[in-house]
Amino acid sequence: MNQPHVRPLKLGVIGDPIAHSKSPVMHEAALRESGIAGEYAALHIKPERLADMIAAVREEEYRGINVTIPHKENVMRHLDELSEDARRIGAVNTIINEGGRLIGRNTDGIGYVRSLKEEAAAMLEGRRIVVLGAGGAARGIIYALAAEAPERIVLLNRTTERAEALAREWSDLADIAALPADRAAEALQSADIVINTTSVGMHPHVDEVPLDPALLRGGEIVSDLIYNPLETKLLRLARDKGCRVHGGLGMFVYQGAYAFEYWTGVPAPVEAMRAAVLRDMNVAAKPK
Repeated sequence: MNQPHVRPLKLGVIGDPIAHSKSPVMHEAALRESGIAGEYAALHIKPERLADMIAAVREEEYRGINVTIPHKENVMRHLDELSEDARRIGAVNTIINEGGRLIGRNTDGIGYVRSLKEEAAAMLEGRRIVVLGAGGAARGIIYALAAEAPERIVLLNRTTERAEALAREWSDLADIAALPADRAAEALQSADIVINTTSVGMHPHVDEVPLDPALLRGGEIVSDLIYNPLETKLLRLARDKGCRVHGGLGMFVYQGAYAFEYWTGVPAPVEAMRAAVLRDMNVAAKPK
């Protein structure tokens, strides 16, 4: 009996710019490791072409796409359905095409929390967490952290009003407060976990830090969403002070893993995905 023909999966990531993205090497590795026929392309889409691209996702039978800067918010209006997390975060990074019906999800926050719990802090319940930044990246992280029942989340942001608005918006999720950047010492004095969600310290500006490392006590967990470089200057200085450090590579891998599982229905080969990104960055994967 002939087996039915299975059409190769058509996947991709849209952004502007997009050439720097490691998503293609990661997802191509996942497809190969899982024995799934398909391809994953990086698609440079300018904002004015976003609507046309989403129409093509429907018509050309893409199974799914990832969405990165600057489209995560604007893409929402073009979709048929939003998950609860994407709706509340106000951003979509993963689209699943269910027979022409496009569903938007956000895997950034859950990817980050999975990485943080596996690599640095197995228990987040009751922890006092300080988050640097209150932008789009912070929203996904804070939303996922709130589900872990922390004691308190304090937001430090250059624009205090933005942090205060976010704290008010999500007051039903957790004890969330906002402080101006000049009160960082107060916030950090009792922090168990400090998380940088800003782009400060990202390649090529690798000598920048988002806070004065002298404010760290030593012993707390310091986490940075940035994965290029793998260890930012913030993490290096925090390690020197005796802090436990956590980089952003795991978040990147796990947000992609969740997307892969939504598209394929099979467990993501996480270690193959991680190794592919490290190879592309010319970094040898460390044995577990």
